[in-house]
Amino acid sequence: MLKIENIKGVIPPIITPVDKNENVDEDGLKRVINHVLDGGVHGIFVMGSNGEFYAFDSENQKRAVEITVEHVNGKVPVYAGASAITTKECIKLAKMAEDIGADALTVLTPMFIKPNEKEMYNHFKAIADSTKLPILLYNNPGKTTNNISVSLLEKLSQIDNIVGIKNTSLDFAQTIEYIRVTKDNPKFKVLCGIDYYIYATLAYGGAGCVAGTANVAPRLVVDIYEKFMAGDYAGALDAQYKLIPLRNAYNYGSFPVVMKECLNLMGIEVGSPVRPIEHCTEEKQEMIKDVLKSLDLI
Repeated sequence: MLKIENIKGVIPPIITPVDKNENVDEDGLKRVINHVLDGGVHGIFVMGSNGEFYAFDSENQKRAVEITVEHVNGKVPVYAGASAITTKECIKLAKMAEDIGADALTVLTPMFIKPNEKEMYNHFKAIADSTKLPILLYNNPGKTTNNISVSLLEKLSQIDNIVGIKNTSLDFAQTIEYIRVTKDNPKFKVLCGIDYYIYATLAYGGAGCVAGTANVAPRLVVDIYEKFMAGDYAGALDAQYKLIPLRNAYNYGSFPVVMKECLNLMGIEVGSPVRPIEHCTEEKQEMIKDVLKSLDLI
């Protein structure tokens, strides 16, 4: 069982390479895993939003989790996405990930529908009750239009196996509040989901980050965390500033294509985004190349 103290550091939500039929590409996925492990990451999150979880049927989702668990082989914890619109489907994905051998689950708020706070609490509680695995909640109001309020988080953090939250919200005050209301709860961790805020989240007592840019520049993102933890705050802040142009590059194409473009340009072949998302324009690809060159990644 994943120990609470091991939920920390840099956890990339890995992209999912696909073949020409838009099914999971096993060799490509292993290449991505090798790349982030070589960069020193502290966990791997498969089937997140950067991993285009919404694009795959259950067979492909299962395959992606299987390949990841097998290939990581216990080197770092594997967090498996168990996100869907309905509670029933999330429970099904949670059980599947547990059976495969994932170390923890990451569960996004529902999307498209608008549950109230009571409905949202019951949703997450039912998922938590269905599994022995620890659960990292995933708040991404910009994508799902549902937000886990501070008061709801406080209630959810009392559930035994809900052990943390990844906050992908530009509202940094909310991250601070998440940390404040759970700081006396030794089994609850708050992680940053917006790559601009990694240093700031650590400064407030957060446990680390789930950073999409760590797909591409894992060592740089790890530097922010490890230098901060070693007390080299100037070095950590410098690494955070260096990362910003890569995070800004997200705007060069439709989410989540840009991290795939970066890896392809770096020679780590990961294929195309899942349609309807398409490759960036040639002009934007040149701009991405400039960012990668500035970071000595190509």
